[in-house]
Amino acid sequence: MVKRLFDLLGAALALLLLSPLLLLIALAIRLDSPGPVFFRQLRVGRHGVPFRIHKFRTMAADAPGLPLTVGADPRITRVGARLRDLRLDELPQLIDVLAGSMSLVGPRPEVPRYVAHYPPELRERVLSVRPGITDPASLLFIDEAELLRRAADPEREYIEVILPKKLQCAADYADRATLWTDLGLLARTLRVLMTRRPPRQAGAAKS
Repeated sequence: MVKRLFDLLGAALALLLLSPLLLLIALAIRLDSPGPVFFRQLRVGRHGVPFRIHKFRTMAADAPGLPLTVGADPRITRVGARLRDLRLDELPQLIDVLAGSMSLVGPRPEVPRYVAHYPPELRERVLSVRPGITDPASLLFIDEAELLRRAADPEREYIEVILPKKLQCAADYADRATLWTDLGLLARTLRVLMTRRPPRQAGAAKS
């Protein structure tokens, strides 16, 4: 109950304060390439309930390909590259927080294609909480696109190497999440985005 109230107040305040920036981003997207401002994609939420996540569109409209970003993905637009670099494309998820589909902090929601690879012992733990805009795994793998670029088979690398580490991080978060851990993760997220340096964690994969 306290976490939900914190999410509502935090998301509402952020949307209010950031509204001028959100309008400017929307205008830049429309001027840069044809297509909608928002990108909506089916993700798996709490208890396995599907929902459509909101992001600012950063790729060419209707661009085909895997639901993974690999290196300097040619599908990414000029404005989209900058939005991704600063993680501004994630800001519309504040709408999903208000709607109750997401939380400010929680395991990042996956597409059904990759949720199908969740081992049963971790699936229940990871999906027991609302997915979030940020979490320990997203900080640890902030340069995921670059890691996938170096792989001979990016999707196989994601499923067999990166996804298991992400799931363990997400399960550990779900087991001990509190308002204080959420506040700490929000602070770490801001620090990582400003320095572009992933936090050091035991067992982290080396690139």
